[in-house]
Amino acid sequence: MRKQRVNFISLGCSKNLVDTERLMKMFSDEGFAVVHESPVNTHDITVINTCGFIGDAKEESINTILEYLELKKQKKIDSVYVMGCLSQRYLSDLQAELPEVDGWCGKFDYSKIVELVVSKNDLPLPIERVQTTLPHYTYIKIAEGCNRFCAFCAIPLITGRYKSRPIDEILDEVKSFVATGVKEFNIIAQDLSSYGLDIYGKKSLAELMDRMAQLPGVEMIRLHYAYPADFPYDVLDVMAKYPNVCKYLDIALQHISDNVLENMRRHITGDETRKLINEIRRKVPGIHLRTTLMVGFPGEGDEEFAELLDFVREARFERMGAFAYCEEDDTFAANHFRDEISQEVKQDRLDKLMKLQEEISMEIQSEKVGRRVRVIIDREDKDYYIGRTEWDSPEVDPEVLIRKTGKLVPGNLYDVRIVDALPFELIAEIDG
Repeated sequence: MRKQRVNFISLGCSKNLVDTERLMKMFSDEGFAVVHESPVNTHDITVINTCGFIGDAKEESINTILEYLELKKQKKIDSVYVMGCLSQRYLSDLQAELPEVDGWCGKFDYSKIVELVVSKNDLPLPIERVQTTLPHYTYIKIAEGCNRFCAFCAIPLITGRYKSRPIDEILDEVKSFVATGVKEFNIIAQDLSSYGLDIYGKKSLAELMDRMAQLPGVEMIRLHYAYPADFPYDVLDVMAKYPNVCKYLDIALQHISDNVLENMRRHITGDETRKLINEIRRKVPGIHLRTTLMVGFPGEGDEEFAELLDFVREARFERMGAFAYCEEDDTFAANHFRDEISQEVKQDRLDKLMKLQEEISMEIQSEKVGRRVRVIIDREDKDYYIGRTEWDSPEVDPEVLIRKTGKLVPGNLYDVRIVDALPFELIAEIDG
């Protein structure tokens, strides 16, 4: 008899993907065949893990739900279940608007989806996951929630207060992945900087990284989503000490103007931000910083935007993303500021900022030509092997295209020589 097949659609960030993979493990343990983003007509049940961060993400989540409800109406699939941040925040409204959905869960009670399908109660949520990424890398979520309450951000309203996972539990998870062949670990949380405060009474990210770096088989560790205020500087010592801790830090700065930062409730000034960047680069030479900036937040006039452009020229971020402010329900900004900057002005500022960053990225990429770097191979196509350096996180950062002059194995690390550069790609040859 054919097993029922459950298809999982995971929208939004990698933190959501970890939740999806845990739910996939639950369904697998109950005897279902589980697939990730499967083609239509190859599964019976669809589970959609939604994102509720900003307007575009919410729209994508709604459209995805509607798409699969239409397939259900056409009898191409049997049922649709929804979980995640969007349903955590807007559950009653969604239930009223979309009664065709077979079951709703939020951000934290998603094990109930399995219970609804199999008619069981109180099923345990496993730490183990069904890995959906390439076999050699994964994401490790070390905390949930956020205590920062930035003016523009709805995430604390969705996820609640900060909650760290114990170090030993995290290390056990890493060991289990090493045993399956995983070599690269991308450490994620909404706010890495606060890790440990709630359970150990002190910032403990450095201790976690130090112990993780010593585990046999852990070849790459990369940090995502540090918060600039109260940054744990001892992490930089660990990064400088261990070659398997990537010289990479994802730290969202949002802005540089004191006026805008104060309105954003970021708890840091422009001068403090500059000092932070300088100290990071001093203690970890060669580090690549990824940041996110926002344009169009209330209080950003022409002068503040000009200051932001000057800051980007000065800081020369190796990786940078940006987005235009979008008012989110029930946030401090929505309740205390008027969103008076037009969408046209926001888009113009965003375009100018990203054009500048593309020029900077091209300069930084070009400086790598002639250098010997170490890459992990993700895949191969007709003409190239595609890999990433320690400075390149999966899905979001540039790739290295290695000409096929020898045999490389996906999942292994190799030394290559950079021979050409594009703004968001490097061309390389096998070294030696």
